[in-house]
Amino acid sequence: MRIQAAVVESPGGPFTVRDDVVLAPPRPDEVLVKIAAAGICHTDLSTRQKWPQQLSPMVFGHEGAGVVTAVGDAVTHVGPGDNVCLSYRSCTSCGQCTAGHPAYCETGIFALNATGTRPDGTSPLSRAGDGSTVYGSFFGQSSFATYALAHTSNVVTVPADLPPAIAAPLGCGVQTGVGTVLNVLRPPRGSSVAVFGTGSVGLTSVMTAVAEGCRVIAVDPLAARRAKAVEFGAVAAVDPAAETDVGAAVRDHARGGAHFAIDTTGRSDVISQALAALAQRGTLALVGVGGRAEFDIMTVMTKGIRIRGVIEGDAAPAAFLPDLVARYRAGLLPLDGIITEFPFHEIEEAARAAATGEVIKPVLRFP
Repeated sequence: MRIQAAVVESPGGPFTVRDDVVLAPPRPDEVLVKIAAAGICHTDLSTRQKWPQQLSPMVFGHEGAGVVTAVGDAVTHVGPGDNVCLSYRSCTSCGQCTAGHPAYCETGIFALNATGTRPDGTSPLSRAGDGSTVYGSFFGQSSFATYALAHTSNVVTVPADLPPAIAAPLGCGVQTGVGTVLNVLRPPRGSSVAVFGTGSVGLTSVMTAVAEGCRVIAVDPLAARRAKAVEFGAVAAVDPAAETDVGAAVRDHARGGAHFAIDTTGRSDVISQALAALAQRGTLALVGVGGRAEFDIMTVMTKGIRIRGVIEGDAAPAAFLPDLVARYRAGLLPLDGIITEFPFHEIEEAARAAATGEVIKPVLRFP
């Protein structure tokens, strides 16, 4: 079928909405979804900057939500008419997947989600007319399009009355922020949690830690985001540009040092600040996508610090996303306070607003 899709023609290029993209029919293990909303995540923006030319043109998007219109013969858990949220893809059969940790799928999170193709090397997308390949299958969906083909492993039903703009970011950003607190750190009530970087992942971590009864300290250079963290219950918000020693400032607010810290930035200098902010035997969760990080090994050793890498909040979407919906409806996850909606055709403007920090979580709405 012919669809509209936001195509990136070359590495670092803009999102260009085109109507000459063709989507193949679903295979036996695939689900065709009419997209109603799609969140823009930092991963979409950072990945398009370094995406290989040989895998271009490319369609990104990995926080899709919409309505199922068709399913393959092997799909039994959803059917046409179901409202769904799309998340990341996993193999479902390896040791990690069967143990409830599909984010660490032994096939490889990148192999299944970030190669521009299905695992067999094919793409479900092509150009109308010449039939040339348009790469996709990003996180098993490529949801910056009016329709997307997802895999049976990354489609989760959601209530029909859940707003699509709320459902969309549950599949990655919200899942990551909430899951890092609930599934990985599991901070006891009364403990202190420092969150470095308060974009959508950081702020959902703030919301969740506050709901768990923790003393939360947020660190972010943007005043509007620090204000949001306080609005959501953080006891303090630190401006790193105004402090000569960020770690010391956080320790003061945490009454001697944070028991837990979350880095959402992936930046080496910020990770060092997070380590310095921790109390003895504290735990640091690394959530932000980045390159290499350098830090003082003796600080880690002498303070007995534990460092934990986290992908997708160590969440199994089929089980975890319904919990996120319940937390939203209970008022524990006030996502309306961080979401800004944009029409699909304004995707490049939405991406720019996200990159500059003008908005926290842009969500595209489809006609």
